Formats: sequence, C-alpha cells, structure tokens
Amino acid sequence: MEKTNPNLQQKPTGYAWFVVAILFIAAALNQLDRSMVATMRLSIRAAIPMTDQQYGLLFSSLLWAYGITNPIAGYLADKFSRVKVIIISLLSWSVITWLTSRAVNYEQLLACRIALGISEACYLPAALALIMDYHKGRTQSRATGFHMSGLVLGGSLGFLGSQLASTHQDWSYAFSLFGIVGVIYTVFAFFTLKEAPKEPKMVEAVETPKEKKASFGEAFKHLFTNPSFIFLSIFWGIVGILAQVEGSWLPTYYQETFNLPETKAGVLATLFLNPWQILGLLLGGFIADIWSKKNKYARINIPIIGICIAAPAAFFAGYSTLLSIAVGFMVVYGISRMFVDTNLMPIIVATTDKRYRATAYGMMNMFTTVIGGLGVYVIGILRDKGVDMRLILQVTSLTALASVVFLILIKRSVKKNDQQNQ
Repeated sequence: MEKTNPNLQQKPTGYAWFVVAILFIAAALNQLDRSMVATMRLSIRAAIPMTDQQYGLLFSSLLWAYGITNPIAGYLADKFSRVKVIIISLLSWSVITWLTSRAVNYEQLLACRIALGISEACYLPAALALIMDYHKGRTQSRATGFHMSGLVLGGSLGFLGSQLASTHQDWSYAFSLFGIVGVIYTVFAFFTLKEAPKEPKMVEAVETPKEKKASFGEAFKHLFTNPSFIFLSIFWGIVGILAQVEGSWLPTYYQETFNLPETKAGVLATLFLNPWQILGLLLGGFIADIWSKKNKYARINIPIIGICIAAPAAFFAGYSTLLSIAVGFMVVYGISRMFVDTNLMPIIVATTDKRYRATAYGMMNMFTTVIGGLGVYVIGILRDKGVDMRLILQVTSLTALASVVFLILIKRSVKKNDQQNQ
C-alpha cells in the first residue's frame, strides 16, 4: 500500500516563489486585457458604431463564455500538464488581444470578446493548482494571495487603455501593444515555468495499483457527492453577487448617492479601492498561514472572519449619508472581503481529492460567474423600476453575511472526516 509523504509543512524552495512571481505577471495581463474595453467606451464606439445594448453585450458575452468554459478548463489542467495549459492559455489570449485591435466591425469585436473569455478561462484553475503543487502547506494562502493580487493589479491598470487611446488617437493601439507584450511574455514563461516535482511516496510491502488520471465523469461524481464542495460552491456563488455589485454598480452608487461626477465616482470605486483589496489578499494569506501552524482550520476561519467584517461594512456603506464614511466602510470591505479569495484554493485542497483540484476551482468559478452575472442582471431590472442603489447594497451585503453558514458547515464536515480518519 502506498502512502503520501506526511511532511506537508516543508519550506517551499526559492523556485516555488519564482513560479508565483511568473504567474503574478500573467494574472495581471489576464485581467488587463479583459478590462481595457470598459475604459474606452467612447473611443471604441466612435470607431465601431454600436448601441448601448451591444456595448453591454461585449461584457456579458465574455462573462458567459468564461463561466461556461471554466469547468472544462479545470479538467484539462487536472488531466494534462498544468504548465502547458497555462502557456497555451497565455499565448491564446495574447494573440486574441492583438486580433481585437484589427476588428473593423461589431461582429468581429464581439467574436474576439467571446474568444478572449474562452482562452482566459483556461488560466486561473491551472495556475492556482500549480501554485498548490509547489506550496504544500505552510505558505498556501500567502502564495495564493500574492498571485490573486496580480488580477486586482491588472484590473487597476485597465485605465491605460483609455490613456493610450487618447494619446495615440487610436482605440486599437492598446490592444495591439499588450497583445504583443503577452506573446513576448509567453516565450519567457515557456522557458522558465516548470511542473512541480512529483510528491515523494513511502511504499509498504503491498502496493496499490497506479493512480489513474482524472476523468471528467469521475471528477463530476466526486465533487457533487462531496458535501464540502457543494457548500463551498453555494457560498462562493452568493459572495459573487456582492462582488459583482461592488465591481459593476459601486461607481453608480457613489455617483447617485453623493452627486459625484462620473470620473471621481469611478476613481473611488476602482483606483482607490483596489490597493486596499491587494492589502487584504496579502494580509489574509499571511494571517491564515501563521494561524494554521496552531489551528488546522485557520484557512476556513479566516474567510468566516472576513465575511463577518466585510458584509456589515458594505451594509453600513450603503446606509451612510456622508461620502467619507461610505468610502471608509468600503475600504474595510475591500480588505476583509479578500480574506475569502486568498484562502479559497487552500480550502479546496483540504476538502477535495488532489486529482480534481483544478476542476473543482473551475466548477466554482462557473457558479460564481453565472450567479453573479444573474445578480447584476436582476439589479439592472430593479434599477429600471426605480429601486435605490443604497437598498440594493444593503440587501446583497446581508445575503453575503448569511452565506457564512455554509463555511461553518464545511468546517464541521472537515472536522467529522478528521475524526473518522483518526
């Protein structure tokens, strides 16, 4: 019978952190290439005429393609080489970003957005699974948080699209530039990124058959007969609604509630908030890793604490009549909400078979994308009916607070399994 080496708290090598650094830059490019369209509305519409509905479809189509592709993308990362999936994904979305600059009509632009969603979906499940392969225990949350901060940084840099469009009087310049940058970076990643070494085994007298590669059917059955995975998916989907409200409607909330100009509202909702979110990712990972040395359930406890702080903060931000108070509460929200993101993949590692880690993350990403997207759509309907953004923010924050119940259920399930295995 084969046993896994129990030394999971080993110190990661310098190369393990180098892998995180490589993927940090890839993550920033991933989010940057996706978000530039949002900053160039007028420039793009001046070159390619379209209605507001068509412009909105550029975002929805990417989101749908991204969400639907995620489970398959995760399975590919479990079935085949994680590094190859990452490299192919990075190269594909970089080429598609460059092709976007060559679009001359709406249909071509829409096709590029759909293709971008599909190609980018293959990155995150594979990248996080590779990070977990290198960071076995004591640094899991910190490594995850550092990598995820690359996504936030990339979103923050989306404004470069409008700046370059204005400077060069050409909306396509930024897409051409960052597409080429991505292709060059793919070459660098191809020669520097390696698969994690196989985990050492301890072999007893009787050996078990060689471990099979994951099949999608087996992965699906394992995940959806696993109560912890089901609870985690529901939790992540509910939290996704609040995250989408913050990402899509927070500028509108600032603008309408405090009579701010569009530019200032956008800065407060993105450029001002994003650095605090990066701090939350790093801080949440650091605390979870340190605490996990004494409490094996720390990586579940930290997201519970994070939501119990973030949800009330968002609620009171929606209740405040003073801009400074509302912004202050959203800063607290931005820091504490990220405690979830930095510990999500470590929770998957603790609750699912290692053969299905990327598939599990892909499945959950699909849920949060679909549920969050539906939430944004429903909020749009409520807005058309005159519902105040303050009320919407308060209701979604209370819903997120209630989702903590599912994390508590996960913790109980893990404890029960630990007791049975003793």
